[in-house]
Amino acid sequence: MVLSNRDTDQHSEAEKHHHHHSHSAHPHVHNEESLRRIVNRLSRIEGHIRGVKTMVQESRPCPEVLIQIAAVRGALDRVARIILDEHLTECIGRAAKEGNIETEIEELKAALDRFLP
Repeated sequence: MVLSNRDTDQHSEAEKHHHHHSHSAHPHVHNEESLRRIVNRLSRIEGHIRGVKTMVQESRPCPEVLIQIAAVRGALDRVARIILDEHLTECIGRAAKEGNIETEIEELKAALDRFLP
């Protein structure tokens, strides 16, 4: 099921992302290869979370469950870090060239305020 729906999921995600960014002057473009890597990481994390859910359903010991939750959190932080790094190089770099860097920095600050505790 996940495999057959992956393409449509990616499509709808991309559309949502595009609508969200429709106020920006530039189209939100990213390197296909890096997008694919990020989507693959997220798919692995998705599988990992399903595994944790199964552990809970099977009443596995709490410490085991917490260790797996910590692993998922670590994996999510790493993927967020990759996304942030790419955003800084791609988007901020382009904004600097196009002269709308202030807007990009404001948007990034707003996102970071929600992302970081």
